[in-house]
Parts: sequence; C-alpha cells; structure tokens
Amino acid sequence: MNILTRPDPVARARDLAASIAAAADAIERTQKIPEPLLSELHAARLCRMFLPRAVDGDEVEPWVYFRAIEEVSSQDGSVGWNLFVCNSASLIAPFLEPETMHTIFDDPRTIIAWGPPNACKAIAVPGGYRISGQWGFASGCRQANWMGAHAQVVEPDGSLRLNQAGRPIVRTLLFPAEHATHVANWNTIGLRGTASEGYTLDSLFVPEAFSATREDPTQRRLPGRLYAFPQQGLYPVGVAGVACGIARAMLDAFVELATRKTPRGLGRLADNAVVQSNVARMQARLDAGRAYVVGTLTDVWTTADDTGVIDVTARARVRLACAHAIQQAIAVADFTYKAAGTDAIFPGTPFERRFRDMHTLSQQTQSRDAHFESVGRIMLGIEPEGAFF
Repeated sequence: MNILTRPDPVARARDLAASIAAAADAIERTQKIPEPLLSELHAARLCRMFLPRAVDGDEVEPWVYFRAIEEVSSQDGSVGWNLFVCNSASLIAPFLEPETMHTIFDDPRTIIAWGPPNACKAIAVPGGYRISGQWGFASGCRQANWMGAHAQVVEPDGSLRLNQAGRPIVRTLLFPAEHATHVANWNTIGLRGTASEGYTLDSLFVPEAFSATREDPTQRRLPGRLYAFPQQGLYPVGVAGVACGIARAMLDAFVELATRKTPRGLGRLADNAVVQSNVARMQARLDAGRAYVVGTLTDVWTTADDTGVIDVTARARVRLACAHAIQQAIAVADFTYKAAGTDAIFPGTPFERRFRDMHTLSQQTQSRDAHFESVGRIMLGIEPEGAFF
C-alpha cells in the first residue's frame, strides 16, 4: 500500500480498541501481548510508525504518533507503553548500515527491546564487539525478535572510546533476541503487562555493522524530517501519550460513574457543584496538556529539515511540553481515583489498574521533576547537562 493511502494510525489504533480492552486482563496476568492481538497490532502497522520508508515504515509526524499512543493507552497502558518503546527503539534504523537495517526491519513483525545504559562495557575486538553483563527494563522483550544493549566501549589498550566532546561514547549493539537470557524480575504494582524485565549476555560477539550510536545526529545515514528529532527527544512524547491516554480513560469513567452514583447520605455525584467544577477543571488540565504537546511538536516540525537536527532550544520546548503533560495527566488520574471512592479500589474497575499503571509511569525517567530544572537552565542561557537534550 502506498504511504499516502495508508489509514491514519490514530484511526487504526481506535479500530483496535475493543480487541485491546478484551485482552487487558490476560496481558496483566501473563505479562505478554497475546494472539490474535499481537498480529492485529502488526497488521495495523502500529509498531512501524517511526521506521524509515526505506524499510516500509510510515515515518509519521511526532504529534500523530503521540495521538496514536494515547488512543491505545486509553484501552490498556501496558500495550501503549510497549508500542511507545518499540517505536522509539526503531529510531536506531536511520543510523545503521543499509544492509543491516534491511536485515533487521524487512521482517514486518520486527520488534526491538532494550534497557537503558548501565556500567556494562563492550570490548572492541576485530570485526566488532564482545559484550557481557546484565541490563534491566527491557519493555516488550517477550514480543521482541531483536534486542539491544547500550554500552561504553573499551579499546584494545584498555582505554574508553571517546566522542567528539571527549566523553565516553555509548554504542548500541543489536542482536537476535534468542542470544539474551531473560531475568524474570518485573514484579511491579503497575504496567505489569510490559514485562520490562532484565536480561543477560555472556561474551556475545556483535559485528560492527550491527552497532550504532544514538548520541551523534551527524552519523544519521538516511534523510527525513522525523529524524531531525533526537531519539532521546522523542522518548518523552511516547510517555506523554501513554499518560494522557490513561488519564483520559479514567476521567471518562468517572464522568460515567458520577451520573449514576449516589454516595450514602449525599446526592448524586453529578449534581454536586464541587464535582461539576472539578470535572471541568480536570478536563481543561488534560486538554491543555495534550494541546501543548501537539502544538509544540507541530511548531518545531516546521523548523526541522531532512538532514540536520533541531537545536537545543527546540529540544527543550519538546521536553517541557511533554513533562508538563505527564504531570497534568497524573493529577487527573489522582483526582478520578479519589473522587470515585470505593468504586475505584476493586480489581476490574475502570480505575484500579489504570491508577497502578499511572503511578508506575510516574516513577520512570521521563517523568522526573528534574526535567523542568533542565529546561529552565536552557531558558536562562546555561549549558544543558545530561543525555536528555
């Protein structure tokens, strides 16, 4: 199908709402996306939103991706999270040698899972790297057919490989998923269906061609306005989409509950002036946060080009919009959980699992309050620190 005639990914996500909702209990219990839902997600191309067109990807605009992730997450946070992670991982594709990119992504069911960098090192050897160690938080690894490990590189003389800024470079090594040994340690209160568990590697050799670095935008091999956004800059877009989707579903569920619930000794919730005011305020907070993300991404898109990278100020704007939306979504979820009373505390309600999912999301790196400080530094003309810009 021609890229111009493919259905809107938001519409595709919406069409899968009933299937995702029906599988939610099984996903929570088994920590895996079951069939036929997994095949439906692939058929809907929701795992290929950020892939280059050179490998039959859709290269969707970031705000369209945000809305698609939000739509899925309104039905199940774990599915939305896994889709955000696999799409984010696919942003490594434009940095790979063309033959490697096709080897990995010509399979229409390819999903890459990986965990964040840690102290593990890759040893440079003739033809590539040898790597051992343990990584964590590999969301979606039970569906993945490829995995990755991010590591600093130790040269043959024992020194660390440095980037142009003189800091140790972090390289991403990719390998078939069967080479990793899974560590079943994802026993959390929420987002249980993501199976964001650990994995180990034992002296695995990874060829040079199956490695790249996410740190240097100048090493990108393919053009495309989407790839002017650094990978780290698009991670928070996905998390914001998950957060807004969960919050939207909880607020919609509370509005429905309020029309039929009459607490003991009180009138119907929907007739209470305080409830009426709070519902409107929460809707405004959520809609404003979403609009801020969409507006910022749309605006920054107009400054992006096919070969360059958006500047630090633009990256800070995206970070700020996403951090704000995430916080607003958490506040909306907290309101609905409290306002629903005992209707929110039992498994199987529209609130309980979503509340747990939201407060697992709230602890993730992309939800840190420190992002506001980092953006403030940039606004005040101070050099940014860390890898998030």
